[in-house]
Amino acid sequence: MTTRTFRTTVRGAFDGLTDGQRDELLAAAPEHDMLRAEFTAEGHLTYDLAARPFFTFRFLDAGEAEEDILDATARAELAAEGWLTERGYGFKQLRSQAQDLSLAPLGKRQRREAARAGSQA
Repeated sequence: MTTRTFRTTVRGAFDGLTDGQRDELLAAAPEHDMLRAEFTAEGHLTYDLAARPFFTFRFLDAGEAEEDILDATARAELAAEGWLTERGYGFKQLRSQAQDLSLAPLGKRQRREAARAGSQA
């Protein structure tokens, strides 16, 4: 069997933050900038609290079957909830979306490389 790679995004909004929590998040904002966004196994958080109260976690997971994406999504949601709850951050409107990269269409560069590899075979 081949391994499938899953990308899961968990989005939501901070809710009921205290002034101290808000200051803490604003101080850590450079680490969570959208320009540094990446998909990681432990999850990568991005937000721009100065502009709006929304956040996004990005998770990278794997499985062997297409159905494994459901478990990967559940793990991502639990991890995001755990991270927020552990720090006492209130949140609402949590929703997730997952993508199986083995089913994603190839980009222009990937199509060109696949065509070149096929012509060399």
